Amino acid sequence: MKLSTTSSFILLAAAFNVQAFTVTTERPRSNTHLHMGLDVVTGLRTEWISASICTNQIPRTAKSVLQLGTEDGRAVNFVPRTVEEIITSSAEADGELTISCRRQLKQQRERRGTGAIIRYIDQPCDNLKDTKDQSVDAVISLQAAQRMKDNGQDWKKSIREAARVLKPGGRFLFVEQTELDGETYIDVLASIADGELDEDGNPSTYPVFELVGYDDVDLVLVPHIAGVVVKTAYAGLSQEEIEKKTSTDEKDRIADLSITAFERGLKKRKKKKKGGKEAMQTEESTA
Repeated sequence: MKLSTTSSFILLAAAFNVQAFTVTTERPRSNTHLHMGLDVVTGLRTEWISASICTNQIPRTAKSVLQLGTEDGRAVNFVPRTVEEIITSSAEADGELTISCRRQLKQQRERRGTGAIIRYIDQPCDNLKDTKDQSVDAVISLQAAQRMKDNGQDWKKSIREAARVLKPGGRFLFVEQTELDGETYIDVLASIADGELDEDGNPSTYPVFELVGYDDVDLVLVPHIAGVVVKTAYAGLSQEEIEKKTSTDEKDRIADLSITAFERGLKKRKKKKKGGKEAMQTEESTA
């Protein structure tokens, strides 16, 4: 699947009172800096877009959300209230959450009053070792790729890891710098989305992602891109594996239908038997 640069989508506006950046106050005032590492204009705009895309593009049926590069409590405010679980990962060099990050997650959860459980997991973005395959409904990557790069993590591998942990039909949402290491984020995502290629350059596996849409983030000083892709049902499978899975799924479906029919018949027989007993009791009492 090719992600065409002509494709675009509208990021719907969200009425959010967003804390666009966190000012570090633990150090002397002269060293105060933007926690996000971005200029104020880009920071504010990408935060607004991040809030909007999470609110509008994470399905209400999604129960678990994993964030690549958790560094503060923003995600708690961005995801819908229907989300039951937020899973963390770290863009730090050691793959661990900072004390500040843990504190902010806890504070934002208490302030919002959400019932979502926060899984404080120390795992690097490019190796989500504590998250099982096909176990989460959505993955979000919000201004995290540059931090991964700066701290020696492989931001490209983090996209593959996102694909691995997503359930079929799960969504990958991103608001990232347009270009890193001389490569555009969307081109790297497209190459992963296309799946494996054979020696002749032809697809040998089913595409990993299908495009929902993407667009450039406007009104910023540092170019960013935002978008959404969906993990396919047969992501990364060869034709042979797809046929085998389809056959197995069909057998399971027929088996389920058979069990359902049997259970329905059993209920009818019980109901009929019960009705017969009641009729006999009525006759006896009349006699």
